[in-house]
Amino acid sequence: MSRDVGPVQLSDIQEASEYMKGKLQPTPLVQLWDHKDIFLKLENLQPCGSFKLRGALNAMRKITLETLEHGVCTASTGNFAKCLAWIADDMDMRCNVLVPSHSPLNQLSAIEKLKGSITKVELDEWWEAVETHSYEGMQGTFIHAVCDPDVVAGVGTIGLEIVDCIPDISNIIVPYGGGGLICGIAIAAKAHNPHIKVYACEVETACPLKAALQAEEQFTFSFRTSFVDGIGVKSVLPEMLPLVKSLVTDSIVVSLQEVADAVKFLSEMNNIRAEGAGAATVAAAMKGVVGEGKTACIISGGIIDTDKYIQCLQGQVPA
Repeated sequence: MSRDVGPVQLSDIQEASEYMKGKLQPTPLVQLWDHKDIFLKLENLQPCGSFKLRGALNAMRKITLETLEHGVCTASTGNFAKCLAWIADDMDMRCNVLVPSHSPLNQLSAIEKLKGSITKVELDEWWEAVETHSYEGMQGTFIHAVCDPDVVAGVGTIGLEIVDCIPDISNIIVPYGGGGLICGIAIAAKAHNPHIKVYACEVETACPLKAALQAEEQFTFSFRTSFVDGIGVKSVLPEMLPLVKSLVTDSIVVSLQEVADAVKFLSEMNNIRAEGAGAATVAAAMKGVVGEGKTACIISGGIIDTDKYIQCLQGQVPA
């Protein structure tokens, strides 16, 4: 079963925010060391270590128990699958997960500890499931990690928290994977102030949005895996592109070295452990290409392999 992405309204995000009260605490928004106008939204402090918990929680609440009789399933590189498995385990429900072969082992181990059933496939086969919202033979209600309006509304609560904490925010930088996070945040933020600029952030080894915005059409990018495994896909999902183009100012592309340096900087100066995708937004902010005013960077998660984290701290780019 799949559900196409549909229009998400501010009221949907506000409803999700009300539901999450008492279930998830708002995450801190703190200043980046020695940068008075750059702030960090610490989604790495979520119970599962990622913003994805917001979307998974909101999507699950909208599905009837009868529909959930055979459990849930998803296609994810790790973070969304982990969050969905966390919720399913709490509900004593089966969770089936399709992951690409390059998914980090620490993510897979965490999913298995939460009793998630993992099927590992090659990238192209996994991406086909992401595009079709299904995988033959996998049981359960398919919850899309990106193209589900309830997921988008759930993660959009981050935008509400940002404008509530810093009403005069001018720019928000969001790591770009599939587009659900940036769309949810932009809808919430622009309802507060339509002049807020929302930037996507991509890594040089996987930046199809930048290419799509420049070409003004869907674009397939020559994707290469890297330690920045939380973002980066082969192409922009076609059902997301119109919404993304209507909300996003631009995409800022950063190098692997810049991301590794940002991981190190956050650890040493702000005592924050960020995964590559989350640190990428800080790398983007420090390039100085966004507009004037206060900027919020979404630290989307903190799940990074320990060996790769150590390499970043040593000034290296993990293989």
